[in-house]
Amino acid sequence: MPTTNQSASGGTGRSPLRQPTRRAVLMGALGAGAALATSACSSGGSGGNGGGVTITWFVGLGTGADPGQPEKQQRVVDAFNASQNEITLKLNVVSAASAQDTLATQISGGNAPDIVGPVGIGGAQLFDGQWLDLAPLVKSEGFDTSVYSTAQMDAMKDRTGAQVALPFGVYPSFIWYNKDLFDEAKLPYPPQKFGAKYNGGTWDMAALRELAKKLTVDANGNDATSSAFDPKKIVQWGFDPQYNEGTPQNHGTFFGAGSYVAKDNKTAQIPPAWLAEWKWYYDMIWTDHSAPTYQQLQSDTLNKGNAFATGKVAMAFTHTWYLASLTDSSGTPQTFWDIAANPSYNGEITDKQNSDSFRLTKAGKHPEAAFKVLAYLLTTGAGDLLKIYNAMPANKKLQADYIKSLDKTWTQGVDWQVALDALEHPDVPSAEGWMPNYNKSVDLTNKFGNRWVTTPGLDIDAEAAKLRTQLQALFDTAG
Repeated sequence: MPTTNQSASGGTGRSPLRQPTRRAVLMGALGAGAALATSACSSGGSGGNGGGVTITWFVGLGTGADPGQPEKQQRVVDAFNASQNEITLKLNVVSAASAQDTLATQISGGNAPDIVGPVGIGGAQLFDGQWLDLAPLVKSEGFDTSVYSTAQMDAMKDRTGAQVALPFGVYPSFIWYNKDLFDEAKLPYPPQKFGAKYNGGTWDMAALRELAKKLTVDANGNDATSSAFDPKKIVQWGFDPQYNEGTPQNHGTFFGAGSYVAKDNKTAQIPPAWLAEWKWYYDMIWTDHSAPTYQQLQSDTLNKGNAFATGKVAMAFTHTWYLASLTDSSGTPQTFWDIAANPSYNGEITDKQNSDSFRLTKAGKHPEAAFKVLAYLLTTGAGDLLKIYNAMPANKKLQADYIKSLDKTWTQGVDWQVALDALEHPDVPSAEGWMPNYNKSVDLTNKFGNRWVTTPGLDIDAEAAKLRTQLQALFDTAG
């Protein structure tokens, strides 16, 4: 059950209802097993030339430490070292379980690595203030950022406006829909152009909610708009925010970007768009019965949470990393689906995005040399690294080959342009963005989100007020 941001792997507590991390979704479905690397390993490019200054690349705060990944990353290191003789790149891979503590110890001990990544926005918040602003180096080194959209560049800025990362791997979200269930109900498919109409009307959250009711069916064939509908005998659901159900900020961002902390960086707040979504989603679960409860999600019917892949959910809202879970019990890719544009809320469209990037530490001793390595990872080494991390390229020049690779597995003719168009609507600020007392604050929001998907009869306005009050208490005790 989702209750943590997908990119902040490590650094947050665990709860019984917590979703699998993005790493677990990808690696588990790819057959890599659940075990992570358990000890740090450090290696240089023994097979290459290198030379000159030594740059250390720290891996583990995000993905990159899973079985099979360190060896593949080492090949990228070796290729870089063999390509020149001014810099020796050394790889330091640390298990996810110890990465946060290890990196904190290295920074405080004056032994900070030069490069950290890949790391998601959430994971990066654990070291807020420690990342170097790359804008001066981008200019001095003449690095070409035209391959990235302005929206993606803006998404890589921190709360102060500093360009602390450059776009690399991104995981946009959108509507996934079951074509068979739409055909059976004789309903038009959702639009695949952002801002397009649906069935003659506006494609907004109200339209999605109504559509979800029509696609929710009981054992007698009645949909949720019928007076004869029996919510105790549901066999098909209209909607699920797949692997985002228990994280309020994750599914709240479906309605708009926001932050739990005000611009003064100390006052707790509940973004109005998030509160509106919380009520909308809560009513879909407990009033419309068009979205599964937690108990239903954890049933065998909905495959212990992997609901959309069962073919019993008509629409889902989730990220491209979900592709790794879209297989049947034998591992064969499911092909009953396509993707569609996100609906609007109050005329605005927001796409919740996860991302992986590489960052330079402020405490690194060789920023110019480290940036040269970063430039290599984002260009020459990008193709291999994106495959290792199963990420969509933010670099527009690499996206066509990525789409071709997807079509080899998903042969039903998916309209991948939807995913590319989604990149122009990132949630800024990110749902994984900074707030005081970050780990404890994230865990608190998860606690509330878990309660909402398991408990009927709640007053969500009152719940939101309680959450704000308790967040403020955590903010006030932040170091």
